[in-house]
Amino acid sequence: MSRASRITRRAFLIGSAAVAGGVLFGIYQVRKPHPNPLLAGLKPGEAALTPWVRIDRSGVTLITSHSDLGQGAYSMQAALIAEELDLEFGQFAIEPGLPAEAYYNRAVASEQVPFHSHDVSWQAETMRDVMGGIFKVMGLMVTGGSSAVPDSFDKLREAGAVARETLKLAASRKTGVPVAQLKTARGAVRLPDGTALMYTELAEIAATLEPVADVTLRDPSAWRLVGKPMQRLDIVSKSTGTLRYGIDLAIDGMVHATVKVNPRQGGTLIRHNDSKARNLRGVMTILPVTNGIAVVADNTWRAIQAARLIDCEWSQAPYPAEMKDHWAAVAASFTPERMDKQWRDDGEMDTALAREDLIEAEYRAPYLAHAPMEPLNAVVRVNPDSVDVWVAHQMPRFVQQKVAAITGMRPEQVRYHQQYAGGSFGHRLEFQNILLCTEIANQMRGTAVKLTYSREEDFAHDFPRQIGMARGKGVVKDGKVHAFDLQVATVSSSASQASRLGQSRPPGADGQIAAGAWNQPFAIPHFRLRAYKVPELAPTSSWRSVGASTQGFFANAFLDELIHAAGADPLQERLRLCNHDVSRKVLEAVGELSNWGSPLEPGRGRGVAFVDSFGVPVAEVVEVTKTPNGIRIDNVYTALDVGRVVDPVNFDNQVKGAVIWGLGHAMNCETTYADGMAQQTNFPQFRGMRLDQCPRIVVRGLQNAPRIRGVGEPPVPPAAPALAAAIFSATGQRLREMPFSKFVTFA
Repeated sequence: MSRASRITRRAFLIGSAAVAGGVLFGIYQVRKPHPNPLLAGLKPGEAALTPWVRIDRSGVTLITSHSDLGQGAYSMQAALIAEELDLEFGQFAIEPGLPAEAYYNRAVASEQVPFHSHDVSWQAETMRDVMGGIFKVMGLMVTGGSSAVPDSFDKLREAGAVARETLKLAASRKTGVPVAQLKTARGAVRLPDGTALMYTELAEIAATLEPVADVTLRDPSAWRLVGKPMQRLDIVSKSTGTLRYGIDLAIDGMVHATVKVNPRQGGTLIRHNDSKARNLRGVMTILPVTNGIAVVADNTWRAIQAARLIDCEWSQAPYPAEMKDHWAAVAASFTPERMDKQWRDDGEMDTALAREDLIEAEYRAPYLAHAPMEPLNAVVRVNPDSVDVWVAHQMPRFVQQKVAAITGMRPEQVRYHQQYAGGSFGHRLEFQNILLCTEIANQMRGTAVKLTYSREEDFAHDFPRQIGMARGKGVVKDGKVHAFDLQVATVSSSASQASRLGQSRPPGADGQIAAGAWNQPFAIPHFRLRAYKVPELAPTSSWRSVGASTQGFFANAFLDELIHAAGADPLQERLRLCNHDVSRKVLEAVGELSNWGSPLEPGRGRGVAFVDSFGVPVAEVVEVTKTPNGIRIDNVYTALDVGRVVDPVNFDNQVKGAVIWGLGHAMNCETTYADGMAQQTNFPQFRGMRLDQCPRIVVRGLQNAPRIRGVGEPPVPPAAPALAAAIFSATGQRLREMPFSKFVTFA
């Protein structure tokens, strides 16, 4: 057993806290099902067979409790229910789930325990069970961490099966035919003589029955939908520009607002002069909000124009004003006092490093904004005895709590209306837009207020990805990697995020500081990974793939340098070191996809990277060409294993989108601070990959892993290190800091 798999003192502390929580809640509380939220307000003739299925004479509605952020979550959830309920696409409507304990997310709890995702030891499994139980009792409803599919895969198929068997029982009560002789297909219960009783006809009887709890899920060989290409429910409306996002929402009588808040995050407004703005056409009022002001007008354009005319004096930021001081704080954190945890310590590292031919390198990853295409927005109306909130968010129950605190209502008086999101990447785990909109609406009670951020305000008030550095020391011996010692220092985005949630992080180490580095399946004789927590600088948040987005680069980049020094092949050496069968097959697959080892023309280069994040092993190969106009990215080959692919088309799209996201940010993007303010406040200063730069991307999804995993985040981390390795292969230039455009030009 490696040292990594032994339970550590900190892990024990977390486990103790979790167990204490479990004891506090009680086994009864953990096992007790949450009430079905659909039963409240049910109309005559309607049946809510589970929290995810509602039927009446007019149709079948499937509830999709995970937010759709562009990843296709609504279609995936509906397909899982429809699979067992024998519904076809087109035979049901969907409706976002209202905030409710029943929609808790147990899968996201797995990422909160300090164990390798492939560790199935009793300690790891016990901890996951306990954490899952706590999340259940808390009713933690959240979309994130690529957990929508893992959370839904069994749960929603069971929901469909319960509804199916309950409808068969209703048909039996209606016809007298024994349940055992009934079948279902295409939204109807089928009698032995071929008669079809549509589900809608059975709703009234089903509403009088206790749902059938003892159900059997179908064998995968009988699946009609899962694993097959599907047409996403939103594909037509998105393709034709007719889908209504939150920013498109219009409420009768609503007013339009924008905000101007201290661009130094957390700083206050000292004084302001709004005389130039007050008399502009359409401006209705100017109101105070936390750390700034809000302009309310008859349309968004006029509100934004007026806000730009207001002179404000801001206080200083509660963090270093200049970027060099941020980097200095990170560099100064490689100390014993700052060490968060030694995640891995295989072999005898100190002895292995006592050599003259030591290889050393340092790497950097910058702050990055989330920058979704749809700027932050929200609509809030404070009524005499309730509040309505229309917004796209990933944690709606927390939205209720925060809105209630501002308005003096109880959380259950806050009616939440989930909207489609025009992207998130972690941005909609934050609340500032909702809090400020509620502050405005609370001063204009009875009026619906629509708050829209300007693009500049959105960038300026983003909570970016964590800044980080890594220092590597290593040794090669006999043409092999012999010692790999990596120290990683980042701020804790988890702690920063938790503070705004009003929560404290669980005790113990922050797994995201080491994610994507310590948990790689490589049996290097001497392997040490130490993580250091940098004191909070600019406030940060979860960014797509979170800690692995930086640590995956650090670990692969340094491993690549060691492999090169050993004179070994980058893919073959990774295969030689790999001690996890599922990961090995992923590496083999990407080698086959890319025809690894085949000769390349002069000026061309090929790089490989492998990162395990959120339990998904992903390998990527990038091919580039050095052209007179700069580096051109030609091809990307990606292989990964999520255990089970629900929809091959959406899977392929998700992976390709993640690859483009990872490459584009590695090439061009960073958020820097000057005078305490983010310097990049729009896309001209924060360029992603352009359309004509996009490479050909080939994807292969494997299904060898024993657990179902999500695909939204894991393909991001390998993109940057694979690109850096390819550029080194083509040019001999090592890139140790993102964005790479600071050092090379991209064609």
